[in-house]
Amino acid sequence: MITTQNLTKIFRTDEVETTALNEIDLTVQAGEFVAVMGPSGCGKSTLLNILGLLDSPTAGRLELFDREVSGYSERKRSELRKGNVGFVFQSFNLIDELTVYENVELPLLYQRVSGAERKRRIHEMLERFNLMPRQKHFPQQLSGGQQQRVAVARAVVGNPKLILADEPTGNLDSAHGEEVMSLLARLNEDGTTIIMVTHSSSYAAYARRVIHLFDGVVVTEAAGSVGHA
Repeated sequence: MITTQNLTKIFRTDEVETTALNEIDLTVQAGEFVAVMGPSGCGKSTLLNILGLLDSPTAGRLELFDREVSGYSERKRSELRKGNVGFVFQSFNLIDELTVYENVELPLLYQRVSGAERKRRIHEMLERFNLMPRQKHFPQQLSGGQQQRVAVARAVVGNPKLILADEPTGNLDSAHGEEVMSLLARLNEDGTTIIMVTHSSSYAAYARRVIHLFDGVVVTEAAGSVGHA
């Protein structure tokens, strides 16, 4: 599903050049659950942004869904993201002015899904994540764990092939963190490919493979414990 060769990302200002990713070679098969770990500033989020087509590499190749996409324009990256990639962020990134129902609906509006089909899929997600009683609530009326459940529901309502989760438990206490990780593990069991950035070795244990980055380079790779799934 994903292959990178010599993937490199350099950020340049007038005075400073920073290599965020340094010739990364990586393969992720469909259906895998991969955790990416490493200290702050090692390139984890940069890697996720490039894999999710939110950014382009400076050099190297990126094959995503059997397409060479490293040279894609922003418009082509946006088209490929739509319906194929779902994002879960540490800060939830919900829209405060929209209800739970409307936040989950948003990706389906972008995909121009019909009204009846939108309603069916949203109700299915709200039931699945135990959010039906909260569907008319606004994000500020929810706990952190509930907000992240809404964010996960929004990420998967479009049936994406790939979910990218950037520190999805970073703003949650341990109980809500475990809840979100269990959701991700169940989604992976259902066949969704997941790549997750985390600082937590216990949450990384949910993954089948753990990759450690340091200074933009893959330094180690090991099997996950998959002990909580």
